[in-house]
Amino acid sequence: MTTILRAENITRTLPGEVAVTLVQDISLSIERGEFICIMGPSGSGKSSLLYLLGLLDVPTSGRVWLDGEDTSVYHEDELANRRLEKLGFVFQFHFLLAEFSVLDNVTLPIRRLNRLTETATRLRGMELLDRFGVADQGTKHPHQLSGGQRQRVAIARALANDPLVILADEPTGNLDSVAGATVRQILRDLAHAMGKTVVAVTHDSAFAAAADRRIGIVDGRLDADWRPT
Repeated sequence: MTTILRAENITRTLPGEVAVTLVQDISLSIERGEFICIMGPSGSGKSSLLYLLGLLDVPTSGRVWLDGEDTSVYHEDELANRRLEKLGFVFQFHFLLAEFSVLDNVTLPIRRLNRLTETATRLRGMELLDRFGVADQGTKHPHQLSGGQRQRVAIARALANDPLVILADEPTGNLDSVAGATVRQILRDLAHAMGKTVVAVTHDSAFAAAADRRIGIVDGRLDADWRPT
């Protein structure tokens, strides 16, 4: 298998009169096509670790490797470009832009990367909406959709630039059990059928049970023995 994400002794500390360490000395490797869940108690550093792996935050020390590249050498603009090219994000609260149509929300990352024509951009967006069963919602605005539909749109947006890795922070945390099961299956299929690497933070034991591997974190450190109560 090919390692797509690798953390090497990463620590993230917030400076201040009393410094706060969010993540401490974590090393791990994640392979192409894996479906990984990060689990742990509230406040344990799960989301902080996800944001470091997703280049949304920068470690105080240590390095993150993405697709064989050491991202510690990148400037802010280069990090932003790598996020657009190689990473997609799904959050508990979908963060769709209320003033934009569903289709325009999905195509925003494509427009930011600016590599496709307008026709190709809209075609790509509609193909993704169709893949997740919401093509008929393309002209609507997010408030007109159900919670499950909005999260499927958010997943379509995350896939807009055909990234290598999807990072999800509590993607089913705001959904009922039926919608949550649909999102869980979609993310699992992205890994197993499409070869995407999926890394998700979750408190949902059913979601975690569907993963290929579970990573426990407690007090900012990896804990292989941690289990949900």
